[in-house]
Amino acid sequence: MSVMSYLGFRSAAIGAGVVSLLAGAVATAPVGSAASARPGEAAAVTTLEFTRNSGDPLNSRLAVVRGGRTVAVFRAGSGLGAGHPEGRNECARSKGWLPAGTYSVGARTTRYDGRVIKGYAIPLSDKTCKDGRTPRTELFIHSEMTRTGGQGRTEGQRWDGVKDYKSAGCIKLAPQDVKELFRVLGQGSAPKRLTVR
Repeated sequence: MSVMSYLGFRSAAIGAGVVSLLAGAVATAPVGSAASARPGEAAAVTTLEFTRNSGDPLNSRLAVVRGGRTVAVFRAGSGLGAGHPEGRNECARSKGWLPAGTYSVGARTTRYDGRVIKGYAIPLSDKTCKDGRTPRTELFIHSEMTRTGGQGRTEGQRWDGVKDYKSAGCIKLAPQDVKELFRVLGQGSAPKRLTVR
């Protein structure tokens, strides 16, 4: 083997070793951590997954998945909860939880100024529920806050605790969690898809 062939082989072996070490580090990272993006991870596809909790819809989970790896998980609610007769009925407009299926995710904003929703918000596409007829519209991932992201004096603009995970069908997070969600999303590609199970 010539000196040049030997050096080329040795460089390739070292490069393969580095790739192997990086792959091992990614595989052993803790699930649910909201760590900084790794090199190359920012270009990976980001999706959102909402897992409804039928026992307690106000204690469901929203996960950020980047490149096939869960990078953050947040408590979230949807609908009026298990204590309401329509709380788990995905066809009950303004009462039931978000219908199962896939949604398109719009551009996130930190200064949304809707009639009810204010501040940090991510719009979701409309969805027809399982009856094939009833549309669910005006769907967002949001919290309760003012347009500027602070806490106001009125109920819809102030987070008072667990009961505020209730929503008219949107995915609702605590204010500190929606802000952390935006921070995590800012570390990678913008999500284009939400899956609800």
